[in-house]
Amino acid sequence: MKTTVRLETSNPGSDAGNSAGGTVLIAEDDPIFRRILQSWLQRWDYRVIAVDNGLEAWDALQKEGAPQMAILDWMMPGMDGIELCRRIRSRRQSPYRYVLLLTAKDDKQDVVAGLEAGADDYLTKPFDVDELRARVRAGKRILDLQDALLHARDALRFEAEHDPLTGLWNRGAILGWLKKEVERQRRTEDSLGVLMADLDDFKKINDTCGHLVGDAVLQEVARRLAAAVRSYDSVGRYGGEEFLILVPGCDALNLVVTAERLRHSVAGRPIDTSAGPITVTLSVGLVAAEPQDLGSLHCEVLLRAADAALYAAKAEGRNRVESAPAVRAAVQGGM
Repeated sequence: MKTTVRLETSNPGSDAGNSAGGTVLIAEDDPIFRRILQSWLQRWDYRVIAVDNGLEAWDALQKEGAPQMAILDWMMPGMDGIELCRRIRSRRQSPYRYVLLLTAKDDKQDVVAGLEAGADDYLTKPFDVDELRARVRAGKRILDLQDALLHARDALRFEAEHDPLTGLWNRGAILGWLKKEVERQRRTEDSLGVLMADLDDFKKINDTCGHLVGDAVLQEVARRLAAAVRSYDSVGRYGGEEFLILVPGCDALNLVVTAERLRHSVAGRPIDTSAGPITVTLSVGLVAAEPQDLGSLHCEVLLRAADAALYAAKAEGRNRVESAPAVRAAVQGGM
């Protein structure tokens, strides 16, 4: 199907920006019209992916980092624009794909059919380039709004799950991770290590140096703890100067090694503050739950066992690591 386009504008500028919405997929089987579309979009600083049939367009939209905006011809080999719209909407992909449908059909029922199939806008051939630019700009505004909303959602989610002072998981989030890890280790039949760590004599820092210095100490301790664990371990601020660390797939012997590494990361060198260098020590209680333990125990049991081991570390002089007894023995003993 041959079509014409009226090129009546004279001063194209940059519309695209640098967001993911700055890439446009063109699916058009007419090579001349496809090159015209590509030329104008590139003049407006959009990155362009151009294909000549609906199947190639569908494949391009399934790839990672696929364009968020697509300009689709209604009539194409392989898969027409209407069917392609239906497929795009049936996947309910995120982020949203904005679809501009090109058609030589100008009957109202055809336009309704295109919009019902999932197109966001349409352009009737032949059209002038100013109309194309205006409709692409309208789509870009919607995609920019989507990006802003997604960033706002992510920021709210981060705030809801992270401690505002340290940036670690907050109490609710780290307890949620504990529940997930227990369930996952049950399925994989692997061990799980739970560490409860507490800064020693932290109240003295607040009393002698002030709460701002105390906050700076907590922030640096949190940074050191996060740097001392593996990427798939979890560190959360359990409350005050107490931290909960989850170490999946770690047996009792290696869990002690991990705990000692965490303790040394904090106590190994002073923390620089506005009040001068401050030496901080860490007491750690740990419990290693083996697969047979996780089959029937609840998260609360693991927390109580780790907390009891932490209490023992404090009672034995602080700045040390103590292990809880075998979890089942702890339960049978009334913990």
